[in-house]
Amino acid sequence: MTTVQLLTPDGQRRDDDRFPLGITPDELRGMYREMVATRRVDAEATALQRQGQLGLWAPSLGQEAAQVASARAFAPNDMLFPSYREHGVALARGVQPAELLATFRGTSHGGWNPFERKLNTYTIVLAAQLLHAVGYAMGVQRDGVEEVVGVYFGDGSTSQGDAMEALNWAGVMDAPVVFCLQNNQYAISVPVERQSPAPLYRRAEGFGFPGVRVDGNDVLAVLAVTRWAVERARAGEGPTLVESFTYRMGPHTTSDDPRRYRDEDELEHWRALDPILRLRRYLDREQLADEGFYVQAEADAAELAAAVRGACLELEPAGPFPVFAS
Repeated sequence: MTTVQLLTPDGQRRDDDRFPLGITPDELRGMYREMVATRRVDAEATALQRQGQLGLWAPSLGQEAAQVASARAFAPNDMLFPSYREHGVALARGVQPAELLATFRGTSHGGWNPFERKLNTYTIVLAAQLLHAVGYAMGVQRDGVEEVVGVYFGDGSTSQGDAMEALNWAGVMDAPVVFCLQNNQYAISVPVERQSPAPLYRRAEGFGFPGVRVDGNDVLAVLAVTRWAVERARAGEGPTLVESFTYRMGPHTTSDDPRRYRDEDELEHWRALDPILRLRRYLDREQLADEGFYVQAEADAAELAAAVRGACLELEPAGPFPVFAS
């Protein structure tokens, strides 16, 4: 299967009969606003870490389409399991700034109630959340609950044994789970071609269910393919692996220096494929937004970033006793 793309880098729409997509102008503008907000929050959190206000931060720069579009494909009651970089997914699920930063500031072991947000807390241990997600999916399957599970992970996590066990259990049990793989090309400093001799989406074949590679910088393609996978799971047709082929334009975390293992030419190539710029070109081409819209989107993102900074500076350790609260 070739990489699914519905929106070219210069903003031209194309159709794919395998993954039809109906979408309104309001939904398109909404995704643009959410991507801009995600990037601005990410930049603010990175600055806070550099200023000593956070112990660590995992930037999501460049991966906004893979997160925002996939999050929109799930129903509000579907349970999602992130790793530690899904800031766009967290914001889409209503996670507040203080909740998002608590773990990275060291004031909380979680940050929010997973059942209130229908989003599990960030998982730092690579691939552990895949087993959590599949176990949860098997549970709702046995309870007869109409609920689909989504789990987010990176290309580096596919080298972990936990990932293979989760994929196997999901395939054997026809679990209602969508594996949202964000292939950002590097497991810290190790390029994906040194991690796997075959495209990652093909891993699914060995476990008996479909795998699809999608242009992860194309919000339309990510949305269409993830919706298709969610519908399969909800209809009882089992799991799907969706590989969003994207790029981490920043460091792995704020403790990393990507200049040591990749060159500027590679970075420039991917900057030209920027997911936010691509959607803006489409909105402009179709005359679906004007300059006032873009100015307001940036202003709203800046307001959210200010809230992030304020919330961060107010965070204090909760101490050992809240765990005993009823």
